[in-house]
Order: sequence, then structure tokens, then C-alpha cells
Amino acid sequence: MGIMSFLRNRAGIIIVGAIGLAIVAFLVSDAVTMGKPFWSGDANVVGTISGEPINIVDFSAKVEQNTANFKQQMGQSALNAQMTAYVVENTWTQSISEILLNKEVQRLGLAVSKTELNDMITGKNPHPQVVQSFGNPQTGQIDRTQLSSFLSNIQTQDAASAVSQQWTAFLVSLKQERLSQKYYNLVKSSVYVTSLEAREDYVQRNKLANFNYIYLDYSTIADNKVVITDADYEEYYKQNIARFKNEQENRTFEYVAFDANPSKSDSAEVKANADRIAAELRGTKNDSLFIGINSDTKAPIAYVKKGQIDPALDTAVFSASVGTVIGPVLSNGFYKMAKVIDVRTGPDSVKASHILINPATEGGTDKARAKADSILNVIRKGTSFAVMAAQFGTDASKDKAGDLGTFGRGAMIPAFEEAVFNGKTGDMRTVTTQFGVHVIRIDKQIGSSKVVKVAIVDKALGSSNKTQQEAYTKATTFLSRVNSAKEFDAEAKKEGLAKLVAENVVAAQASIPGLESPRELVRWAYKADEGDVSDQVFTIDNKFVIGKLIDIREKGTLPLEKVKTAIEPAVRKHVKAEMLKEKFSGAFDAGAKTIAQVGLKLGKVPMPVQNIVFANPIIPGLSQENKVIGTVFGLQPGKMSKPIEGESGVYVVSLNGFSNPPALTNVFKQKEQIQQTLIQRSQGEAFNALREKADIKDNRASFF
Repeated sequence: MGIMSFLRNRAGIIIVGAIGLAIVAFLVSDAVTMGKPFWSGDANVVGTISGEPINIVDFSAKVEQNTANFKQQMGQSALNAQMTAYVVENTWTQSISEILLNKEVQRLGLAVSKTELNDMITGKNPHPQVVQSFGNPQTGQIDRTQLSSFLSNIQTQDAASAVSQQWTAFLVSLKQERLSQKYYNLVKSSVYVTSLEAREDYVQRNKLANFNYIYLDYSTIADNKVVITDADYEEYYKQNIARFKNEQENRTFEYVAFDANPSKSDSAEVKANADRIAAELRGTKNDSLFIGINSDTKAPIAYVKKGQIDPALDTAVFSASVGTVIGPVLSNGFYKMAKVIDVRTGPDSVKASHILINPATEGGTDKARAKADSILNVIRKGTSFAVMAAQFGTDASKDKAGDLGTFGRGAMIPAFEEAVFNGKTGDMRTVTTQFGVHVIRIDKQIGSSKVVKVAIVDKALGSSNKTQQEAYTKATTFLSRVNSAKEFDAEAKKEGLAKLVAENVVAAQASIPGLESPRELVRWAYKADEGDVSDQVFTIDNKFVIGKLIDIREKGTLPLEKVKTAIEPAVRKHVKAEMLKEKFSGAFDAGAKTIAQVGLKLGKVPMPVQNIVFANPIIPGLSQENKVIGTVFGLQPGKMSKPIEGESGVYVVSLNGFSNPPALTNVFKQKEQIQQTLIQRSQGEAFNALREKADIKDNRASFF
């Protein structure tokens, strides 16, 4: 029982957690979704990383495990589309990281020996996961006896058993983490800062420049006075070609949506039904059954503190007497009503311990109850609760003497919560829940406040079949009239429909502006050709949607025609810069040799700037001007620059001089500071380098 309990309750967390630790340095905040169109991949392969396929079955298992962990962390029983997409994305990134890391450690010949792995389990300084799993809650130290017993029992298990397989997976995760540590130690060891680099960094942060500048603002030239030629576009495109690298394929589409939101008659009908239910709620004798039959959400009946239920009901509920029904009131798209069942004063939080008996392994609930009663009797006769928890418990709390910690109302399921909040400190009893039979001990009750036992019934304000059908008919009629992008635009204009745009949508994207669950529409977009109109009406949220694909951007460097519209403002600014440079050239040609003379020619007064450092290239009152400040620090005192194309205008600067900082007295400390910054970045940069070199094909969109 102890072996199964350890592995069952920790396998998911240990495996995912340990692998997560091993590759956490690899993980980056940006989504990693690169590759060719998803439909080009194998039907059973969710993606390939440098030629290594990821089978959909294996990937789905990881997604399922990570989903379970995420639900536990978030305290939710279900995930919405965005949360699900987040889990899938993280699982994908985890898979990429793991594969790339494995390839690197194999290439470098890194390994973890059997002796080294054994030392992580039974050595003087065992792995933290081992300490956590086999530690003594009182001392915080590893319980060697418990660990030895566990390892002995593992030896008796069949290699094909679930227990052995889970233990093997745990060992693999420890090995993976150690390999990761070795690899990143190599990466960190490669980071070195020279004394010259340290002194240069010190100077860049402390050397002060004083200069004068004349500035001609781009806004002095009206946009309609600027003529942009194809050559201008071509020049800007070539000079900035690195900016147009598309890391992953994306698509842009327009769509029209026909809302099927509830009509006035729908609202009136739901309200009338809610009024009827409220009247019946007042007289029902079985509140739980009534909720099960009539409520859309089916929230359990429980004691609550003020502020724990919907604000539309909260104040009225805590002012009402037992038997009162409040509502229906409309809140967040639901008509809600509440019945006050009981009012009392109770603790705010409870510290409790339990021993969970699993009916599935005991031959049924009755046998589990009998065993729980026996355990309770033994404890009441003087046996330690902690000893019995360690021996008979079947969840993770068994390793902590059954301790569940301190928790407030709403943290536990209702039956368990009522037992610990309605008893008194020191009480012990058994309670049956959907998780099994619990032997409970109330260790401490904290605080005191008014609580209300309340039954809540809600009815969603939904659309009737008639409303849904009317919206669907409008959508299908629209679709029947359009066979091309031109007809789509014309019909939308004729009908007065707003065309919404989803820009640069990637294949695995989970939401777009205006639509929360657009996966079917996105999948269509990745199968369509540019200019196609969808051949079906998509039902998304409470809308009927028809799409039109307007742009496809492949992975790689985008051609000029794909970015021409986007770069037009920048090209216009560049053309203005050339026009303003000509004004400066005119002043130079007229004999201006100093910045003061240039100012006279242009009707501008040179502006003085003091104490500017290279590491903070901001001109006070204007903007960050990297080119301008870079030019200043490259000038000789008394020299004037050529015209500089800046962010907000064209500049000419004249350097007055520099104020040099005191000599660097502690080069070692400066080197150490820079090195620590580089080391922190090195792990992420290492992953970026591996990712850029890897051939990554992402087929997730055909599965998720």
C-alpha cells in the first residue's frame, strides 16, 4: 500500500516537476510554434524536432498530466479554451526543450553514472524530491528507515507493473535534471568577461558628454508633401531586411459574425421560468435534489462567509432569516436565487488532519467505513494519529502525519468542511465523500464570524431555438450569396455588417479578437488559399461566423509586397529625413562651418545638452536617440557631425567635450557584476541558439 500510495500521489507531480526543473532554464516566455503548415505532417505525429517525431499519443498523455497539475494549481475542475491552449503550448515547449537538451548532452558525451544516480537517492545529500517524499515532518530530515523499506519493496515488484514503471520514470526524471545541470554548468563556465570589457562597460556608464544640437522635426513636413517611390520602399527593405524575418507562419483573415444573443422575449421567458423556480424553492423539502434538477451550475449547499457568494445575493442573504428565498436577480448572464437554510456563528479557518481510506482498494464503501471506524477506535485508545496515518493513509498527507494544514471555508468539499467547521477542537470522526472515507481530527479552529448555509439555484439567460435559427438563417443566406472575396466585401457592405480582422494568427492560436473559441475557424484558415471564403458557417460561442482569408505569411524572410503597407510610415519618415538632410546640406554649402552658423542659416538656436552617458541614449525632452548619442561619443571635442537620421527628426551635433570618470579601482568586482548578468541570460540564449538551428515542424493544429 505504501509503495502504491507514494507513486500514485506523486508520480505526476514528481515526473512533471523534475523534468520541469531539468529544463526550466530552457523554457522561455515566448510561444514556440514554428514549422510548415500542419496538414503536411504525418497523421499520428504532432510535430518533429530536428528529425525526431513526437507521437500524438505520447504528447496527449503529457498534456493530460499537465492539465491535471494545472487544474490542481488553479483550484479548478475544468479549463476554458485559453487555459487549455496555455497547457498545450507549455507542453509543446517542454517537449522541444527536452529533445534539444537530450541531443546536446549526447553530442557532448555527458552522462549520469549508476553510482551518481544512486547517490542522489541514498547518498549523504539526497535529491530534494527524495527528501520531500521520505522526510520526517517533525525534523525535516530524510527518514532513512522509510526510504530503505520502500527500496526493498520496489525490488519485489514485477518490472512491468505500474509501480515499477512509475519508479523508473521518477529515476529518469532525476537523471534528466542532473544532465541539464551539467550542460548548463558548461554553458555558464563558458561565460567570461575580460578586464578590457569591464573597463569599457564602466566608461559607458559613467563617462559624460556635453554637446549642442540642432534638430529638424519630421512633423515640419506634411505627409501629403511626401512622394514615396518604389525605389524608396526597396531601399528601406534592403537596409532593414533582418526585421522582416517571420519566425513562424501566420495568417490574417476577415470575418463577419451573426449574433444569436437572447432577444427580449427570450429574457422574459427565462425570467418567468426563474420566478416559477423561486416559488418552488421556497416550499421544497429536499434542497439538494431541487438544485440537481433545476440549477444550471449545481453549486453544492455549504456554509459561506460574507463576501463568498455573488454580490447580487450576498448582502440580502446575510440579512435574511432562515427559510427566506432571495431573487431571482440577474447577474453575469444568469438569473440567480438563494435559499437561507441555516444561520450560525462558526470559525473562519480550521487546522485539521485526516486518514483517507480508498474504497476501491478495500472492496467497497462499506468495508472502507468499517476500516475507518476500526482505525478511529485504535486512535481513541491511545495510538498515535501520525502512526496510523503513515500506515493506512492513501494520499500525500500520510507522509505528513495526515496534516492538511490550515484552510478556510470553501477549500474543501462540503461534507468534509461541515465536519471540521461544525465540530470543536479535538473532535475525531469519520466522514464519507466522493474521495473515500476520512478519519478526521480537528486540530485547531481559528476566528469566529457569522456564516450562512445557503442553497443557490441559477438559470442561464440563453437564446431560444427561434433566436438561434433566425441568426443561422441570416448567416447561411449571406454565405449563399458570396463565392469570392469581392462578393464577400460587397455583400457585407450591402448588409451593413462589420468586417472584423484577425491579424497574424498562428496555427495553434486559441483566441482572436471578438471570438473566444475560434479553433475551427483557424483550422479552416490554415487549409485555405489567399482570397478564399469559408465554405461553411462556423458556430462559435453565441455567434455564426463566416471567414475570408486575406493574407498568408510563410515562415522565413517576408517579401517586400507582404510588408509594404506595414513599413509605409517608416519609409515616409526616411524620405522626410532625406528632405531635411538637404536643408542641412544647403547650410553647409552656404559656408556654415560651426553649429552656431548652421543655426543661423536654418533659423534655429543650437540646444545645449549636458551629462549624457552612452548607456542611456536619451535626449531630454525629445526621445531615445541611439544613432545621435552613438555619433556624439564617436566625435572629437570641437567637431561637428554630418546630418543624423534620428527617431523624431534629423540632427546635427557638435561635441563640446567629455567628463571622464575616476579610474576604475576594482576591476574584479566590475567583471563579476557583468558576468553574473551574462550568466543569467546565458541559459535562455543557449536555448534560443539551439532552437534557431533546429528544424521544428509543428502539426499541433490538426489535433488541438
